[in-house]
Amino acid sequence: MAERADDRLVRLLGLVAYLDGAGPVPVTELAARFGVSPAQIHADVDALWVSGTPGYWPDDLIDFDADSIESGVVRLTESRGMTRPLRLGTSEAVALVAALRAMRELDAVATDPARSELVESALRKLTDATGEAADALDVRLARGGDPQVVATLTAALRARRRVRIRYVSGADVAGEREIDPLRLHTTGDHSYLASWCHRAGGPRTFRVDRILAATLLEEPVGDHPGLGDVDLSGVSAADAPLATLVLASGARWFAEDVPVESVTNLAGGDFEVTLRVTNPDWLRRTLLEISAQVRSVDPPELAAQIAASAREALTAYEDAGLTAGGAAGRG
Repeated sequence: MAERADDRLVRLLGLVAYLDGAGPVPVTELAARFGVSPAQIHADVDALWVSGTPGYWPDDLIDFDADSIESGVVRLTESRGMTRPLRLGTSEAVALVAALRAMRELDAVATDPARSELVESALRKLTDATGEAADALDVRLARGGDPQVVATLTAALRARRRVRIRYVSGADVAGEREIDPLRLHTTGDHSYLASWCHRAGGPRTFRVDRILAATLLEEPVGDHPGLGDVDLSGVSAADAPLATLVLASGARWFAEDVPVESVTNLAGGDFEVTLRVTNPDWLRRTLLEISAQVRSVDPPELAAQIAASAREALTAYEDAGLTAGGAAGRG
């Protein structure tokens, strides 16, 4: 499973801080503490070994004892200041207070006592240090779903277990699915669950407030190729442009699996959806894959981009000595 860059960055920083205080630690113990494999710990040490402060000469880099690592123990010999206390200006501290107050409202934090206490502890310390400047902040987030549903999803993510959900789509169609949850993600006014859907046989994103019920199952999540690359393109963002698509009835899954703003049924079985385009590349790729089901695309600029991508694909097939029909037959 591919790993998100920000998740690895947090672990790398955590490794330096932990080793600085703990002294030499066996690789297997580090792997268990950080929830990764021993091979990943070795890869993280290799990455840290070429990291450091500006200049990046040997004396500027984080350093480890090479002999210890060969014997299965990690010993940090130079942290290059990575563990020095962070000094924040007032504006930086206020920004962090705002972020922590927003984080406190997230379902993934509010329903997890350990996470909630961690956020509250950091918030108390920053608020005390910031003083009156923090009192001017008022951060409120929209709720992201039924608390019991969110608690089940959070437990499933922690235990890496499959979940059965009852989900109502943007077209107001309810149905059951079994999914392998990947992560909770909050954007704009809503929370979303990135997952592998067993019914669809691929990655899907579900808006949490549309999940009517969730049941934790005994089966562990599978190892799905590309699961770490689940695209949250359907996630709504307030400043993202709107697109309007008219699709044939055979593409009804699009309205069910992609968070959309609205769905309107049309005569003859076609339907119209509007959605926020936060990832144009994903949308172009998806519409090319279902081109036979696409009736119209608005705005015209997006339609022109999709047409250009289609022409580029046809040219590539021709350059390779293939016909469009032959290529489609293999897809």
